[in-house]
Amino acid sequence: MTDAERLADLRNLFLHAPESGGAQGIALLFALALAAVVLWLVRRRILRAEYTPIWMAVALATLVVGVDLDVLRWLSRLLGAWTISATLFMLGELFLVAICLNYAVRISQASVHIRHLAQEVALLRLRLEKLEPAAARPAPEADRA
Repeated sequence: MTDAERLADLRNLFLHAPESGGAQGIALLFALALAAVVLWLVRRRILRAEYTPIWMAVALATLVVGVDLDVLRWLSRLLGAWTISATLFMLGELFLVAICLNYAVRISQASVHIRHLAQEVALLRLRLEKLEPAAARPAPEADRA
């Protein structure tokens, strides 16, 4: 048996390892708990509704994987991963990168918006100072002494 055949057998062994009923149960409980928490947070207006589809998709994907691990095995074979856990880890990393990118875009947009608001406030203050009569303004501290 060549090294390539041994590696193929080892990979096949990893991909066809029997799943633990406990792991499936935990995945199902996690999916249901995540969906319940997301809906509770949206209902309490703690989580904005625009984020709901993302988290509900994560809960649904976890539910699908918890019900049928063959979906994850198929995806692992498709990606060329050796183990299901490697596929889960990679998908988790991709999800975190997507979330970080989403927040980076939102922070960038918010900083531009804040800068524009600060500029507008400064212009409004300048206009107000020009409109106020000089007598109505309190004298600076240095002029009073």
